Amino acid sequence: MANALTGVCRSVFPWTDNAAVLNIGFGTHSRLQLWQGGALFDITPTSGFTPGAVDGAGSAGFGTGGYGVGGFGLPSTTDYFPLTWSMAAWGQNLLACPRNQTIFAWTNNTATKAAALANAPANVTHMLVAPLNGGYQVFALGCNEEVSGVFNPLCIRHSSIRNNTEWSTAAAGSTSREYVLTGGGRIVAGRMCGPYLLVWTSDALFLGSFVGSLNQPWRFDRVGRNCGLIGPNAAVVVGQTAYWASPDRQFYSYGVGGQPEPVPCPIRQAFADRLAASQGDKVVASSNAEFSEIRFDYPDSRDGYENSRYLALCLTGPDAGAWHRGIMARTAFVDAGPSAFPVGVTYEGAAYYHEKGKSADGGKFAWFVETADTYLDPENCLLVREVWPDFKDQVGPVTVSVTSRRQPQGPETTVTAPPMAAGDAKADILTTGRLFKVRFSGESAPTACRIGKPVFDVAPTGPR
Repeated sequence: MANALTGVCRSVFPWTDNAAVLNIGFGTHSRLQLWQGGALFDITPTSGFTPGAVDGAGSAGFGTGGYGVGGFGLPSTTDYFPLTWSMAAWGQNLLACPRNQTIFAWTNNTATKAAALANAPANVTHMLVAPLNGGYQVFALGCNEEVSGVFNPLCIRHSSIRNNTEWSTAAAGSTSREYVLTGGGRIVAGRMCGPYLLVWTSDALFLGSFVGSLNQPWRFDRVGRNCGLIGPNAAVVVGQTAYWASPDRQFYSYGVGGQPEPVPCPIRQAFADRLAASQGDKVVASSNAEFSEIRFDYPDSRDGYENSRYLALCLTGPDAGAWHRGIMARTAFVDAGPSAFPVGVTYEGAAYYHEKGKSADGGKFAWFVETADTYLDPENCLLVREVWPDFKDQVGPVTVSVTSRRQPQGPETTVTAPPMAAGDAKADILTTGRLFKVRFSGESAPTACRIGKPVFDVAPTGPR
């Protein structure tokens, strides 16, 4: 995208209108913007919308909130969170809800701004649209109760079927209804999973089923406890399975008919120990259908308070269950469909297509892949003389480095071979040790490489 977004983007939503034109909505802490036909439009509501914060400062309780906010020695009664948006399509129109504000509607005209959706609750934690076989209704998850008008973090209300401005349960012929979840905590977010509606609180997971009864169109059953959601963007649904990160920094999955299950992650410690304090609302879960993987972008305290790294899980194929990690600053991310490629957004507001081409919008970018320490021969020290990489589809030079050491806690020695051009058979390396790790890297425009299992040309140097 040629123009940068205004504000820090937390939500991206692509959809197509009735003319099959691709639209992409971007929700930042200060604006609602739209990409259409190669141009960027500002559709921020002119009334009823309040810009929010970039960073979080904690939930209600002691030690949270901005400095000097509230009475001395008293607990905070307010959540301090980075502003996130929930967005959905209603036909060709866009519905967008900034957290804890009302729902806004944009009617597919770039000359107009989004406006408050008539009769919707004044304060909504998360909004979504149930599909046609779920009644085609707008849901307000965590909102004001209808009669009292008081905000209830566990209250769910939905509009009438096919009428997103009818929210009164007393109106003649109305199918809008209100529900209050049990168990305490607060609603964090929801996702559609086929015809079902998944609702996460800070503690539990509820399954919403479309009953179709006039008195109770929907039914909500708790299907898991101690498996809540860490932030509104931290859940993704792939097929009929949901994946998410919980407040205790564990990863979970759930398929309809089963129970929430922890997802084993051997590299979870980096996420659990390094997640920046009070910034869990920034965690973004997304999928990448091309490579059958999901990823969790998160703010790592080693880099500051903004999303800077990710963990990714392969779901199918020979690498199913394998995790990997990376360094990439993306505050929002969404998979391909209906856009041709996934879309990721940087802190500075640059939106990029991912998996398209082999450069950073025409410029070079740096990448690397590094193995863990490996004993090539547990019984002997080895002299590594050459590395024979297994490269496919190489574009641009690739640099091979080998790091060795004699003991797990011993000093490291790194040797780097000259950059390899496409077709080069080997990298010359001279280093000795017991444990070795190899790093492949590149930085050019274009640059790309598929990497298979490397082969080492070694000679034993003795048991020590």
